[in-house]
Parts: sequence; structure tokens; C-alpha cells
Amino acid sequence: MTNSDNGPDFVDGPERDEGERETSPPVFNLPRSIVVTLALLIVIFVVQEYLLDADMRAYFVITFAFTPVRYIYPLADQGFEWLWTPFTYSLLHGGIEHIVFNSLWLMAFGAPVARRFGALRYTLFWIFSAVAAAFFHAALNWGDQTLLIGASGVVSGLMGAACRFAFPGRRGYDRTHGHLYPRQSIAGAFRNRTVVTFSAMWFFGNLLIAFGVSLFGADVGPIAWDAHIGGFLFGFLLFGLFDPLPAAAHLPFTRS
Repeated sequence: MTNSDNGPDFVDGPERDEGERETSPPVFNLPRSIVVTLALLIVIFVVQEYLLDADMRAYFVITFAFTPVRYIYPLADQGFEWLWTPFTYSLLHGGIEHIVFNSLWLMAFGAPVARRFGALRYTLFWIFSAVAAAFFHAALNWGDQTLLIGASGVVSGLMGAACRFAFPGRRGYDRTHGHLYPRQSIAGAFRNRTVVTFSAMWFFGNLLIAFGVSLFGADVGPIAWDAHIGGFLFGFLLFGLFDPLPAAAHLPFTRS
């Protein structure tokens, strides 16, 4: 999707809804796929926290949250939760602060990625980055019985993806079309001072969390820093598999 009618059309590029060209921009200038995601997260949270009694809420969370302990037992001897929970956990949240925090970061980093990918690629990216974050967490906590919930692993994946295009290595690009910036190679991103600085600060913050330093207040609860790292690495390293634009796009609206 794109919120502009003046950008170039790409045959295999981001999704452009014909109806959106003649209508007003999405809510808060967000692509429709992000608005739908936010609405889905909020509806699920309201149902989970306010419409279910305590027993049903516990059953709901156990059924859809991810836990590494499922995978130390033969899969044939249990239900199918092992199949869907590596994705569905990303749609659950543990409190108001949790969902608000993830929603803010989703709007900030998810919007340019969703515009660039289009709805289908964005959905696939969400699923696969959720799975990557979950199993990176499981690899470091194999057999652990704790429950993993929250979209932060996917949001971290969107951050990693944004690092491959949203911070151009040179000046002169029109920021209103940031989702169409040329894709940087992995090596090129490491030569980009903005990307390196942002990534270093992001990893440092998560390492602080790993060592027990609380960055978001005492009421947030345990934070799965390892799922964040797994998601970020997935988005950064595998961005090219989802990107519909060529690696060396030459955009006609760069400034002279």
C-alpha cells in the first residue's frame, strides 16, 4: 500500500489499492494493514481481559500462548497447540501497558514496512517473524514452562526490516516516500552510521533487560529479550526474501 498518488508504479512492487487512490488517507496516515492489525490486537485483548472469566481466560492463554515445554514431548501425543501457538502468541498481550507499548512501536516501524510489502507480504512476514522469535526464545529456554505472549518479537522483526531501507545511506531522498527507498545490502547496512547506531542501542537495551535491568517499569513483568533478538535478526537478515522492490531502485522523486 502507499498513501501517495504521486509515487511511481511498480509491476511487482508494493500493494496499491485502486480505491485508495481516490479516497482519503488511512487513519493517522497508517496503511490499512496496520490499522487492521491494531484493531485485531485490541479486540483480542478486550475479549481476553474483560469478556472471559478467570477459568476461561487461563484456558485461552494456555491454548494460544507459546511455551517451549511443548516441544520436549512427542508431538503425536498432544493436541495441535504446538502447531499454531508459534504464531498466535503474537496476538495476545498481558496488560494495557504491554499492548500500548507494542502498538506504538508497531505504528512507528510497521507502517513503512507494510507500505513497502503490501498486505500479503506483510501478513506472511508477521507469521514467519513470530515463529522465528518464538523458536529463538525456545532455543535459549528449551523445555521451559513459561508462557510467551506479545507482538514485540514481530515488532522487533519490523525494526530489523526497516533497517534495510528506511535509513538511506546518503541524503537527498524525499522522506514522504520512505517506504520506497532503495534496499541496502546487509554489508551496506553495516556501513550506514544511522543503522549501526540504532541497532547498537537496541541490542544494548535488550542486553540490559537480559541482565535484569528494568527499562519500562516494574509492572510490565518479565520481558522476552531473546524473542526480540530473534525477531530482529529475522527481519534484518531475511528482509530481501519479502521485499518486492529491486535492490538498486532508482527513484524519480529524489531531490537534486
